[in-house]
Amino acid sequence: MSQTQRMPLIDAFKAIASQLIVLHHLSSYGPLAATARELLPGTLGWLYDYARMAVQVFLVIGGFLAARGLSANGQALAGSPLPLLWKRYLRLVIPFLAAIAIAVVCSAVADRWMDDTAIPERATLSQWLAHVALLQGVLGVASLSAGVWYVAIDFQLFALMVLLLWIGRRNLVAPALVLAAAVASLFWFNRDTGWNNWALYFFGSYGLGAAAWWASDRRRLAAWLGVITTVTIAALVVDFRLRIALALGIALTLGFSRRGGLLERWPDFQPLAFLGRISYSVFLVHFPILLLTNGLFTLSGLESPAAAIAVLVLTWAASIAAGLAFYRWIESPAANRRITAALGWLAGRLRETSRQAWRLLRHFAFGRG
Repeated sequence: MSQTQRMPLIDAFKAIASQLIVLHHLSSYGPLAATARELLPGTLGWLYDYARMAVQVFLVIGGFLAARGLSANGQALAGSPLPLLWKRYLRLVIPFLAAIAIAVVCSAVADRWMDDTAIPERATLSQWLAHVALLQGVLGVASLSAGVWYVAIDFQLFALMVLLLWIGRRNLVAPALVLAAAVASLFWFNRDTGWNNWALYFFGSYGLGAAAWWASDRRRLAAWLGVITTVTIAALVVDFRLRIALALGIALTLGFSRRGGLLERWPDFQPLAFLGRISYSVFLVHFPILLLTNGLFTLSGLESPAAAIAVLVLTWAASIAAGLAFYRWIESPAANRRITAALGWLAGRLRETSRQAWRLLRHFAFGRG
């Protein structure tokens, strides 16, 4: 998204949600969290119990932006979905795998400094391959960093959205299929945690985001918002879930804000825009930073809750700083293009080398030039 196309309200939501998720992890892992909880049990308890629900913000925004990019007017996809899926995969997986490499190194260092269940087990080849394929959750493979399940789910959700829009060959059918999948998620799949490694578990919130985009068109506003609200309230009556109520609130806010023009104008606050822009990078790198600071806290021999809180605040600041560096060198569009080009060049060289090796093999084996 270019600067002229940025949506300040979405940046603000992403900034706040990403920081809440970071704080949730800071309040959950290692001796720092356990020690700090002695002084601030209520605050850290709330962050542990409720801050993780900020994931719903990203789910709704993901559906909203997917509808905007794939089916702005409710139209079906005409072309092959494969190029879209490949582009999305590269967009997610290049920074993701870089962050996993950082996490593996930091885990190895922290493992020398402390003995704690927060440290992932030493990475194996099968774990790496599962993470490369974004199938670690589906395959039951232990994650190499905290929260990385979301990256795999994000790709699944986008793929499901693309598939539904591609199957719906007529304009009215495509959004109806998306809404039908969202309804199935809200009433059935999201109520069964056995599905929480699959997109259908989360598609209710994602579909609410997509419906919010289509509802923000003045011609469809009343009908779509009525459908969104009625269906979601009915699902909450059947089984109340605070996370789904939050998703509905975010979806309605986005829909009304776009219709009223606030989406592109408010809030005009640069710190939120900055944090929203680097939110994915901060999300990816904060856990390795947390492992290192937990290890240093253990080595220091400090036991005071006040000291633990001070180190957690420093960890929070370091996570933002590391996220900024990661964004500039790995995640930003310019950096992503450089890395993709380098990988393409390397793949081309490998193909050429394999062809030459095959020609040499044929020459020596069969005596052909």
